[in-house]
Amino acid sequence: MAKEQLERAGHSCFVPLGTEIFAQGLVQKDCGSKDAKRKIKIDAIRRYFQCIKEADAILLLNYDKKGIKNYIGGNSLLEIGFAHVLNKKIFLLNEVPDVDLMKSEVEAIRPTIIHGDLSLIKSD
Repeated sequence: MAKEQLERAGHSCFVPLGTEIFAQGLVQKDCGSKDAKRKIKIDAIRRYFQCIKEADAILLLNYDKKGIKNYIGGNSLLEIGFAHVLNKKIFLLNEVPDVDLMKSEVEAIRPTIIHGDLSLIKSD
């Protein structure tokens, strides 16, 4: 997993709640009202924004999903924008997805695309 590889390289990592068990296929992602209620209950957006404020950088693992190559979801787009406003480094694992309502906004932020190579993330 990316977290372990980054930690072996000396980075400290925060992974959103539930991500690890979702990535292991132990639970299915619910994108409906049930998911919204869970996010409200744990105040997820504010919680993750606080983590971004304390971080040096963010890394978005934008894998293929929902039939979209290099998918970036709504929460991730919010987090990219927030990190940009805070002048944080932004890394994308893969290229920006070719999605009309997002492509130009993400490209304007000018994230560093690492093309799957986590070793390109360096501490200053």
